Amino acid sequence: MTAFTIRVPDEVADRLNQIAQKLDRSRSYMAAQAIEDFVSREEWQLAEIEAGIAEADRGEFANDDDVARVVSKYVKASSRS
Repeated sequence: MTAFTIRVPDEVADRLNQIAQKLDRSRSYMAAQAIEDFVSREEWQLAEIEAGIAEADRGEFANDDDVARVVSKYVKASSRS
């Protein structure tokens, strides 16, 4: 396991301490969990972005009808006067 030092604003440190106390965990454990969650989320997001770029590079785009069909599910047609 690697140890390193980070600097956070006092308010963030206080909030982290409060959470750690409520969960009966150390501040170090809580910080490590937060970093692990962040890294996992960023890895997932970057992988999804890269997959989307690869699809676009292959020319895999939705056509106008596909987009209209999806939009119509969520947007009610406005009545025209």
